[in-house]
Amino acid sequence: MKFGHFDDSKREYVITQPRTPLPWINYLGCEAYFGLISNTAGGYSFYRDARLRRLTRYRYNNAPFDFGGRYLYLRDNDSGEFWSPSCQPTRTELDQYECRHGMGYTIIGSSRRKIEAQMCYFVPLGETLEIWKFSVTNRRRKPAKLSIFSSIEFCLWDAQDDATNFQRNFSTGQVEIVDGVIYHKTEYRERRNHFAYFACSEKLAGFDTQRDTFLGDCRSWDNPAAVERGKSFNSVAHGWSPHGSHHVKVNLKPGETKEIIFVLGYHENPVDQKFDPPDSQTINKRTVKPVIAKYLDGKNVTAALERLRRYWDGLLGAYQVDSPDPHANRMVNIWNACQCMATFNMSRSASFYESGIGRGLGFRDSNQDLLGFVQMVPARARERILDIAATQLASGGAFHQYQPLTKRGNNDIGSGFNDDPHWLTLGVAAYIKETGDWSILDEPVQFENDAGSERPLYEHLRRSYNYTLERLGPHGLPLIGRADWNDCLNLNCFSDTPGQSFQTTTNKEGKTAESVFIAGLFVLAAKELAEIARKRKLNDEAERCLAEAATMEKVIHQHGWDGKWFVRAYDDFGKPIGSKVCKEGKIFIESQGMCIMAGIGLKDGKAKLALESVNKHLATKHGIVLLNPAYTKYYIELGEISSYPPGYKENAGIFCHNNPWIIIAETMLGNGNRAFDYYTRINPSARENIGQLHRCEPYVFAQMVAGKDAPTHGEAKNSWLTGTAAWTYFAVTQWIFGIRTDYDGLLVDPCIPAKWKGFKVSRVFRGETFDIEVRNPKGVMKGVRRIVMDGVEIPDQLLRPTGDGRKHNVLVEMG
Repeated sequence: MKFGHFDDSKREYVITQPRTPLPWINYLGCEAYFGLISNTAGGYSFYRDARLRRLTRYRYNNAPFDFGGRYLYLRDNDSGEFWSPSCQPTRTELDQYECRHGMGYTIIGSSRRKIEAQMCYFVPLGETLEIWKFSVTNRRRKPAKLSIFSSIEFCLWDAQDDATNFQRNFSTGQVEIVDGVIYHKTEYRERRNHFAYFACSEKLAGFDTQRDTFLGDCRSWDNPAAVERGKSFNSVAHGWSPHGSHHVKVNLKPGETKEIIFVLGYHENPVDQKFDPPDSQTINKRTVKPVIAKYLDGKNVTAALERLRRYWDGLLGAYQVDSPDPHANRMVNIWNACQCMATFNMSRSASFYESGIGRGLGFRDSNQDLLGFVQMVPARARERILDIAATQLASGGAFHQYQPLTKRGNNDIGSGFNDDPHWLTLGVAAYIKETGDWSILDEPVQFENDAGSERPLYEHLRRSYNYTLERLGPHGLPLIGRADWNDCLNLNCFSDTPGQSFQTTTNKEGKTAESVFIAGLFVLAAKELAEIARKRKLNDEAERCLAEAATMEKVIHQHGWDGKWFVRAYDDFGKPIGSKVCKEGKIFIESQGMCIMAGIGLKDGKAKLALESVNKHLATKHGIVLLNPAYTKYYIELGEISSYPPGYKENAGIFCHNNPWIIIAETMLGNGNRAFDYYTRINPSARENIGQLHRCEPYVFAQMVAGKDAPTHGEAKNSWLTGTAAWTYFAVTQWIFGIRTDYDGLLVDPCIPAKWKGFKVSRVFRGETFDIEVRNPKGVMKGVRRIVMDGVEIPDQLLRPTGDGRKHNVLVEMG
């Protein structure tokens, strides 16, 4: 069953009914001010940090699921009937409904009783505000007397405190209402120099700023007292729950349309200029008033929306493909790239499944996300790398997460996830390959944000490399620490107490449990570091890196090979995990993908055997499960992974994040048919027709899909913020289509289904555009016979930028 359709020409997904299986959302904002918005206008807004600077309130895990948002109410003043044009929160049946999620904007339109309404929500570039562009049209044959009520609920900034510290918060709320603008200034009188505002372009018939007055006694958002009676109470919040509502009356002739603009924003004043007059408690509005006035002007709103569209033209134009597969085309050209920008901005912090409270930006996560967005915003990728590196510990370890507002490591989670350091090396390598900017390696970067500890970024990479060599276990494999990539494989936890964190609880010294996955990752990162060292003419250092990589590879062959696949790890008792000797959890996906991506087993046939084992034991029609057989009970020595019911999350769920590792591994062996088949199984566009089963959005990847052991096999969860976005984009663009960044240029090495006759790619790289046509006359899956660039056949498969900034025409013949 489908709930909408793609409009590729407009780069939009069109939802045609409000009752989707789950809220289908979009992200507003590209820089510092962000919002989440569902197809029924649910969601919330924040400035930079979803926990510490949340503007509006949202209630997670509620019923209905999507509760709290950017709501508008329409009221027919003659009949007294009212409804929500977005369906929520009144849930009134609409005669017509459509939601268009686009690039950084969402448009929701509906009709009831021949009154048409449309809301366009977006965040203008360069601003810390959002715009609600609302239009209402009378399709009746007689005049319509209408009332429009806006509604948002202010959050008292710190979302964690807002949801828990009621004994204080019910007494702190404060607002100002000046010239129809509602200013939310809770705690502004003391330690804050920022405030929120909510403005309307029209003359107001009334307002409300006290939630309980607006709603009325024993009422909720589906029947607010102010809307029902058709008149605001003009309430002024003093404590309790500050709220923002404007009341506008509109009289429309038949066929007439009225446009109203609402602006919700965030503003800061210098600490010494908070008040006006200075000796008062009144907000200094001198610098915010011009901003408000600008965006209450419809012409400026139209121009800002057009500028946003052009901005996305540039982002998405970095890589465009025309292949025989429409699902791959729309995901690469539009939605996968869009999702990569969301993961860049949010990491794993704020979605409809991540509350924005418990997590900041991940060290591992953010480095992996670079693979998907570096080609779109290289300057911001550079900044992100330096921010990440500054949270690294002097030992080479890393804070697992850091807060985006403070850019400091999160002490609540801490460090000890022993794979983390190597992702910095891979992230930096991806940046240099994309940009050719070697100067980043000489940037002085602090350790643990400690002034005076600055060392060149390259030294951070050295310490990442040494971190593993200084932490080897009994078999010579890397110690796993609290966990590796799989945060739920907690081999030193041994938790038997409810409520303990599997990630931060350690009851073992951590000197025995080892990770074959980290061993493979070390080999991959060491080879990358060796190439970087060689390019810097540090040949002795490069040789040492390669020697240690070779040593680790031998250890993997000796202790990490199980006969037909790679072992996953060794537990605290020295027993293998992910081995044929195990009763459950005999084979894991992660070590197969990572070891092969590191080049291990390619020459001696082990890689081929491992991938055949993946296909036999792990592959399902909905994707590749993480492990098999599923754990049917809790194993204290394994940790959280066995706490999930079989088939869900890390316990034999389809953890989509690592499916691309197998896709890449298959391309390395030349298996284009299987690689693309695996890609299609998790491609949300290709799953659109099973929307009732999949449930999540058909335009973005989900973190997981229920595995074959689950009663709901094929059901997706945790969409948007997942490493699946970057890794899948990386796999399909650089390994299937095979236009791969290298230190000296673009390597052309496609691995495609044999039935494809060819495809085209337009790639912007280092200021030059490469229009590449790949032809496959012999129906091969891999192999390049010749390449002609600008009419001249080149001697290898590397497209080298010429430095002239012009467009290059490239013809590639496979064979």
